[in-house]
Amino acid sequence: MQNNNQQAYDRGITIFSPDGRLYQVEYAREAVKRGAPSVGVRTADGVVLAAAKRTRSRLMEADSLEKIHKIDDHIGVATAGHVADGRRLVDFARRRAQVERLRYGEPIDLETLTKGITDQIQEFTQTGGARPFGVALLVAGVDTEDSDTDDPSMRRPRLFETDPSGTPVEWAATAIGSDRDDLQRFLEEEYTEGSDLETGIDLALRALADISDDFDPAEVALATVDTESASFEELAPEAVASRAKELDLGGDEGDGDGMED
Repeated sequence: MQNNNQQAYDRGITIFSPDGRLYQVEYAREAVKRGAPSVGVRTADGVVLAAAKRTRSRLMEADSLEKIHKIDDHIGVATAGHVADGRRLVDFARRRAQVERLRYGEPIDLETLTKGITDQIQEFTQTGGARPFGVALLVAGVDTEDSDTDDPSMRRPRLFETDPSGTPVEWAATAIGSDRDDLQRFLEEEYTEGSDLETGIDLALRALADISDDFDPAEVALATVDTESASFEELAPEAVASRAKELDLGGDEGDGDGMED
Protein backbone atom coordinates (compact mmCIF):
# COMPACT_ATOMS: atom_id res chain seq x y z
CA MET A 1 0.00 0.00 0.00
CA GLN A 2 2.86 2.35 0.85
CA ASN A 3 4.52 1.71 -2.52
CA ASN A 4 1.26 2.53 -4.32
CA ASN A 5 0.98 5.79 -2.39
CA GLN A 6 4.56 6.69 -3.26
CA GLN A 7 3.99 6.01 -6.96
CA ALA A 8 1.00 8.33 -6.88
CA TYR A 9 3.22 11.25 -5.81
CA ASP A 10 6.57 10.61 -7.49
CA ARG A 11 5.41 11.23 -11.07
CA GLY A 12 4.93 14.96 -10.67
CA ILE A 13 7.68 17.26 -9.43
CA THR A 14 5.19 19.87 -8.23
CA ILE A 15 3.26 17.49 -5.95
CA PHE A 16 4.16 16.95 -2.30
CA SER A 17 3.48 13.55 -0.75
CA PRO A 18 1.32 13.54 2.41
CA ASP A 19 4.47 13.36 4.55
CA GLY A 20 5.90 16.49 2.90
CA ARG A 21 8.40 14.92 0.50
CA LEU A 22 9.25 15.67 -3.12
CA TYR A 23 10.25 12.28 -4.42
CA GLN A 24 11.78 13.60 -7.65
CA VAL A 25 14.19 15.76 -5.64
CA GLU A 26 15.16 12.73 -3.58
CA TYR A 27 15.74 10.75 -6.76
CA ALA A 28 17.97 13.58 -8.01
CA ARG A 29 20.03 13.28 -4.82
CA GLU A 30 20.43 9.57 -5.57
CA ALA A 31 21.81 10.49 -9.01
CA VAL A 32 24.41 12.68 -7.27
CA LYS A 33 25.39 9.78 -5.00
CA ARG A 34 26.15 7.68 -8.08
CA GLY A 35 28.56 10.27 -9.46
CA ALA A 36 32.33 10.14 -9.03
CA PRO A 37 33.28 12.11 -5.90
CA SER A 38 34.58 15.67 -5.69
CA VAL A 39 36.22 17.26 -2.66
CA GLY A 40 36.59 20.90 -1.62
CA VAL A 41 38.95 22.23 1.05
CA ARG A 42 39.14 25.83 2.25
CA THR A 43 42.48 26.96 3.67
CA ALA A 44 43.84 30.20 5.08
CA ASP A 45 45.31 31.24 1.74
CA GLY A 46 42.99 29.69 -0.82
CA VAL A 47 40.59 26.92 -1.80
CA VAL A 48 41.27 23.49 -3.30
CA LEU A 49 38.98 21.46 -5.55
CA ALA A 50 39.78 17.83 -6.34
CA ALA A 51 37.61 15.48 -8.39
CA ALA A 52 37.87 11.81 -9.32
CA LYS A 53 37.21 10.79 -12.91
CA ARG A 54 35.73 7.48 -13.98
CA THR A 55 36.87 6.03 -17.28
CA ARG A 56 34.93 3.01 -18.53
CA SER A 57 37.67 1.94 -20.92
CA ARG A 58 41.43 2.29 -21.19
CA LEU A 59 40.76 3.70 -24.67
CA MET A 60 38.89 6.69 -23.26
CA GLU A 61 40.81 9.96 -22.97
CA ALA A 62 40.61 11.00 -19.31
CA ASP A 63 41.11 14.66 -20.29
CA SER A 64 37.74 14.60 -22.08
CA LEU A 65 35.94 14.08 -18.75
CA GLU A 66 35.47 17.57 -17.34
CA LYS A 67 34.91 17.56 -13.60
CA ILE A 68 36.34 20.96 -12.64
CA HIS A 69 35.38 24.14 -14.48
CA LYS A 70 36.60 27.72 -14.46
CA ILE A 71 33.66 30.08 -13.96
CA ASP A 72 35.53 33.39 -13.66
CA ASP A 73 39.12 34.41 -12.92
CA HIS A 74 38.51 33.92 -9.17
CA ILE A 75 35.94 31.09 -9.14
CA GLY A 76 35.97 27.38 -9.93
CA VAL A 77 33.30 24.67 -9.76
CA ALA A 78 33.52 20.91 -9.24
CA THR A 79 30.57 18.65 -10.09
CA ALA A 80 29.16 15.25 -9.15
CA GLY A 81 26.14 13.68 -10.83
CA HIS A 82 24.81 13.79 -14.38
CA VAL A 83 27.34 15.29 -16.77
CA ALA A 84 24.89 17.24 -18.94
CA ASP A 85 23.09 18.72 -15.94
CA GLY A 86 26.38 19.91 -14.52
CA ARG A 87 27.40 21.48 -17.84
CA ARG A 88 24.09 23.35 -18.01
CA LEU A 89 24.60 24.87 -14.55
CA VAL A 90 28.23 25.69 -15.31
CA ASP A 91 27.14 27.62 -18.42
CA PHE A 92 24.52 29.44 -16.34
CA ALA A 93 27.15 30.38 -13.73
CA ARG A 94 29.55 31.67 -16.38
CA ARG A 95 26.89 33.88 -17.94
CA ARG A 96 25.87 35.21 -14.53
CA ALA A 97 29.49 36.05 -13.66
CA GLN A 98 30.06 37.90 -16.94
CA VAL A 99 26.80 39.85 -16.65
CA GLU A 100 27.93 41.01 -13.21
CA ARG A 101 31.24 42.25 -14.60
CA LEU A 102 29.59 44.06 -17.49
CA ARG A 103 26.84 45.60 -15.38
CA TYR A 104 28.82 46.63 -12.28
CA GLY A 105 32.42 46.59 -13.46
CA GLU A 106 33.57 44.22 -10.74
CA PRO A 107 33.75 40.45 -10.16
CA ILE A 108 30.78 38.65 -8.67
CA ASP A 109 31.14 37.45 -5.09
CA LEU A 110 30.83 33.77 -4.22
CA GLU A 111 27.64 33.95 -2.18
CA THR A 112 25.77 35.95 -4.82
CA LEU A 113 26.79 33.52 -7.56
CA THR A 114 25.96 30.44 -5.50
CA LYS A 115 22.51 31.76 -4.59
CA GLY A 116 21.92 32.60 -8.26
CA ILE A 117 22.74 29.00 -9.18
CA THR A 118 20.53 27.57 -6.43
CA ASP A 119 17.67 29.86 -7.44
CA GLN A 120 17.93 28.33 -10.91
CA ILE A 121 18.01 24.82 -9.42
CA GLN A 122 15.05 25.51 -7.12
CA GLU A 123 12.93 26.78 -10.00
CA PHE A 124 13.16 23.32 -11.55
CA THR A 125 11.67 21.76 -8.39
CA GLN A 126 8.33 23.55 -8.85
CA THR A 127 7.93 23.81 -12.61
CA GLY A 128 5.50 21.46 -14.29
CA GLY A 129 6.91 19.39 -17.14
CA ALA A 130 10.48 19.76 -15.87
CA ARG A 131 12.69 17.67 -13.63
CA PRO A 132 15.28 18.59 -10.97
CA PHE A 133 18.96 18.83 -11.84
CA GLY A 134 20.62 15.52 -10.98
CA VAL A 135 23.90 17.15 -10.02
CA ALA A 136 25.57 18.85 -7.05
CA LEU A 137 28.23 21.54 -7.29
CA LEU A 138 31.11 22.75 -5.16
CA VAL A 139 31.58 26.46 -5.80
CA ALA A 140 34.99 27.68 -4.65
CA GLY A 141 36.84 30.96 -4.92
CA VAL A 142 38.06 34.16 -3.34
CA ASP A 143 35.99 37.20 -2.40
CA THR A 144 37.48 40.68 -2.09
CA GLU A 145 36.05 42.49 0.91
CA ASP A 146 36.92 45.89 -0.62
CA SER A 147 36.65 46.06 -4.42
CA ASP A 148 38.73 49.26 -4.48
CA THR A 149 41.90 47.55 -3.25
CA ASP A 150 44.19 44.83 -4.55
CA ASP A 151 45.49 43.99 -1.07
CA PRO A 152 45.56 40.16 -0.75
CA SER A 153 44.91 40.49 3.00
CA MET A 154 41.42 41.77 2.12
CA ARG A 155 40.56 38.60 0.23
CA ARG A 156 38.60 35.76 1.79
CA PRO A 157 38.50 32.17 0.47
CA ARG A 158 35.04 30.56 0.47
CA LEU A 159 33.52 27.19 -0.40
CA PHE A 160 29.83 26.47 -1.08
CA GLU A 161 27.85 23.34 -1.92
CA THR A 162 24.62 23.26 -3.94
CA ASP A 163 21.96 20.56 -3.56
CA PRO A 164 19.31 19.36 -6.07
CA SER A 165 16.67 20.97 -3.86
CA GLY A 166 18.23 24.40 -4.49
CA THR A 167 19.82 24.80 -1.04
CA PRO A 168 23.24 26.50 -0.71
CA VAL A 169 25.52 25.61 2.23
CA GLU A 170 28.95 27.05 3.07
CA TRP A 171 31.68 24.67 4.26
CA ALA A 172 35.27 24.64 5.47
CA ALA A 173 35.70 21.27 3.75
CA THR A 174 33.20 18.89 2.19
CA ALA A 175 32.58 16.26 -0.48
CA ILE A 176 29.87 15.42 -3.00
CA GLY A 177 29.18 12.30 -5.01
CA SER A 178 29.71 8.65 -4.15
CA ASP A 179 31.24 7.69 -0.79
CA ARG A 180 30.38 11.11 0.59
CA ASP A 181 29.85 9.85 4.14
CA ASP A 182 33.29 8.21 4.22
CA LEU A 183 34.93 11.27 2.69
CA GLN A 184 33.18 13.57 5.14
CA ARG A 185 34.36 11.51 8.11
CA PHE A 186 37.92 11.63 6.80
CA LEU A 187 37.77 15.39 6.31
CA GLU A 188 36.28 15.97 9.76
CA GLU A 189 39.10 13.95 11.34
CA GLU A 190 41.96 15.40 9.29
CA TYR A 191 40.96 18.99 8.54
CA THR A 192 42.87 21.71 10.40
CA GLU A 193 41.57 25.27 10.46
CA GLY A 194 44.10 27.81 9.20
CA SER A 195 46.24 25.38 7.19
CA ASP A 196 48.00 26.55 4.04
CA LEU A 197 47.11 25.80 0.42
CA GLU A 198 49.71 23.05 0.02
CA THR A 199 48.30 21.25 3.04
CA GLY A 200 44.82 21.59 1.54
CA ILE A 201 45.99 19.96 -1.70
CA ASP A 202 47.48 17.08 0.24
CA LEU A 203 44.31 16.64 2.29
CA ALA A 204 42.09 16.53 -0.82
CA LEU A 205 44.29 13.89 -2.47
CA ARG A 206 44.52 11.82 0.68
CA ALA A 207 40.74 11.92 1.08
CA LEU A 208 40.15 10.58 -2.44
CA ALA A 209 42.82 7.93 -1.96
CA ASP A 210 41.32 6.87 1.37
CA ILE A 211 38.09 5.66 -0.28
CA SER A 212 39.79 3.91 -3.19
CA ASP A 213 41.40 0.47 -3.29
CA ASP A 214 43.20 1.34 -6.53
CA PHE A 215 43.75 5.10 -6.40
CA ASP A 216 45.15 6.44 -9.67
CA PRO A 217 46.33 10.09 -9.65
CA ALA A 218 45.98 10.13 -13.44
CA GLU A 219 42.21 10.04 -12.89
CA VAL A 220 42.12 13.06 -10.56
CA ALA A 221 41.52 16.66 -11.59
CA LEU A 222 42.75 19.29 -9.15
CA ALA A 223 42.49 23.08 -9.12
CA THR A 224 43.15 25.91 -6.70
CA VAL A 225 42.14 29.53 -6.19
CA ASP A 226 44.65 31.33 -3.98
CA THR A 227 44.19 34.61 -2.13
CA GLU A 228 47.51 36.05 -3.31
CA SER A 229 46.57 36.17 -7.00
CA ALA A 230 42.80 35.54 -6.71
CA SER A 231 43.21 33.35 -9.78
CA PHE A 232 41.80 29.95 -10.70
CA GLU A 233 44.54 27.50 -11.66
CA GLU A 234 44.14 23.86 -12.68
CA LEU A 235 47.14 21.69 -11.92
CA ALA A 236 48.68 19.70 -14.74
CA PRO A 237 48.32 15.90 -14.53
CA GLU A 238 52.08 15.63 -14.04
CA ALA A 239 51.92 17.93 -11.01
CA VAL A 240 49.06 15.91 -9.50
CA ALA A 241 50.97 12.66 -10.06
CA SER A 242 54.11 14.14 -8.52
CA ARG A 243 52.25 15.30 -5.43
CA ALA A 244 50.55 11.91 -5.06
CA LYS A 245 53.94 10.21 -5.31
CA GLU A 246 55.32 12.42 -2.55
CA LEU A 247 52.38 11.36 -0.38
CA ASP A 248 52.92 7.71 -1.33
CA LEU A 249 49.51 7.51 -2.98
CA GLY A 250 48.93 5.52 -6.15
CA GLY A 251 47.18 2.60 -7.77
CA ASP A 252 45.79 1.10 -10.91
CA GLU A 253 43.09 2.55 -13.11
CA GLY A 254 39.57 2.28 -11.72
CA ASP A 255 36.33 1.33 -13.39
CA GLY A 256 33.27 3.41 -14.07
CA ASP A 257 30.02 3.21 -15.96
CA GLY A 258 30.50 6.56 -17.68
CA MET A 259 26.92 7.61 -16.94
CA GLU A 260 27.66 9.77 -13.94
CA ASP A 261 30.29 12.46 -13.61
